[in-house]
Amino acid sequence: MARRRMFSMDIVDTDKFMDMPPTTQNLYFHLGMRADDDGFVSSPKRVALMCGSCLTDLQLLVSNGFIIPFDNGVILITDWIANNYIRKDRYTETRFKEYLDAVQIENDKYITDPLPRDLVSGIPNDNQLVDDVYTNGCHRLGKDRIELGKDRIDINKAQVAKETMAADHQSDMDKRQEPIRHKYGEYKNVLLSDEDIEKLKMEFPNDWEDRIERLSSYVASTGKSYKNHLATIRNWARKDKSDNNGVNERNHGKEKDKPTMGIII
Repeated sequence: MARRRMFSMDIVDTDKFMDMPPTTQNLYFHLGMRADDDGFVSSPKRVALMCGSCLTDLQLLVSNGFIIPFDNGVILITDWIANNYIRKDRYTETRFKEYLDAVQIENDKYITDPLPRDLVSGIPNDNQLVDDVYTNGCHRLGKDRIELGKDRIDINKAQVAKETMAADHQSDMDKRQEPIRHKYGEYKNVLLSDEDIEKLKMEFPNDWEDRIERLSSYVASTGKSYKNHLATIRNWARKDKSDNNGVNERNHGKEKDKPTMGIII
């Protein structure tokens, strides 16, 4: 059996085909891929289950004339010849030759007389519905899938709404908990809370006000902005200390290197 199959746009691009449910269309393609070189599929119900379709989809393909069912569950794809051309050196004759002999070919289409009775497979050869146990089961399955999808969407929406409310609540809490900062400095552009002022007084008891004025003048002259003015003052203090230590070390080195004056007697 060949490993490649083709589908004619003259068949699958028709309104008759496109009006069928997506699961039915999908089943048609899967049946075509698994058919033998004459268009027979020996286990169509298994194929339907594999691709997420059901017996209702098989019945629709039968009632619309896209497949021909036989009494042992085998189906024949009606437009197989229109869809596929298989070279003789690659062709493998079907093992369902008795069914092939029972059909005729007209305009690249298999045709056959209506079978005298319903099929054992549960796929009728006329327009009547399949057994309720299969049809209702299929519809229930589809309905359950839809309901499950709706439930998942509702759950996701509820989860998103819950997380959004929690985030908004946390943001409001943060805003309420954030201490009030007052404006300091000559240019009223240094923002410090009462707690920040107490920390500055403890860390820089002798010049905390001068440090605020230094930052105020710098911000006013440069236009720069800082997220946390207390942290900026502290960073500047550490930098000043580091620079002073460097100057002292250099000066100390110069004193050591300075030559001593000898006393000549």
